[in-house]
Amino acid sequence: MSKEKMRVRKPGFWNMHLTSTISMSLVLFLVGLVCLLLFVARDVSTYVKENINLSIVLDDNIAKHDEERLQTYLLGAPYAKSVEYISKKDALKDHIANLGENPQDFLGYNPLMASIEVKLNAAYANNDSVNVIESKLKSFVNIKRIVYQKDMVSLVNENVRKMSLILMGLAAVLLFVSIALINNTIRLSLYSNRFLINTMKLVGATPWFIRRPYILSSMLNGLVASVISILLLIGVVWFVQYEFGMINTMIQPMTAVVVCTIVILLGALLTAISSYFAVGRYLRMNTNDMYFI
Repeated sequence: MSKEKMRVRKPGFWNMHLTSTISMSLVLFLVGLVCLLLFVARDVSTYVKENINLSIVLDDNIAKHDEERLQTYLLGAPYAKSVEYISKKDALKDHIANLGENPQDFLGYNPLMASIEVKLNAAYANNDSVNVIESKLKSFVNIKRIVYQKDMVSLVNENVRKMSLILMGLAAVLLFVSIALINNTIRLSLYSNRFLINTMKLVGATPWFIRRPYILSSMLNGLVASVISILLLIGVVWFVQYEFGMINTMIQPMTAVVVCTIVILLGALLTAISSYFAVGRYLRMNTNDMYFI
């Protein structure tokens, strides 16, 4: 008779753990996906900011030593990610390649000026920092003008700020939902063991002795759910890459490591904390009260 009971109970036990693991993996997948989008938005913003040029147009009468002095200053400046000098001849070649016309043919001279193209570090790619940089560059002689796409930078910063706020709000909501779902899932999985927990308490087992196997089991389920959610994230990334072919330029290796770490830590910590409090609830209950929950 006892063997028949064990055969009946085992499938229910494993089905319960399988269901709880799948539920946790789906919740962690959503949290991981929002975190991934948040980091991707930050990386894309950095990429766009660092590819907007600050063009320093030089006067034709600039002396060679003044030009070299300016380049040396820019190469050592903390705001400059890269510095490229474009001569009058190179500027003319680029103009011909882009527009297909040579202004020198009908003007009789090259009207284009030499320039220094500076790509800024993302932290300095904002209008306030650019205004400070412009004021410093004006101390150099024979600079004709400084050209910077201020409207584009303002638009990028504003859009990224809005997107980040939306994603952070969504991440906070999903984190709250994940805590509630994981907590309820673990409480339901421990419900069938409430009398066993009470029996161990009555025979003198310490609270930590009772909690430890349940916490370890829940953490194992959380780690398995984390691995499943990471595999789902990899599948989504692969699908986006297959359809659009641009995900490699958006996701940095460090971003992938951070997102995977967040998912794994959430899977382990949330299940451990939920198990700790779920077992503690039954430890505080009297035996008679367990029949009415």
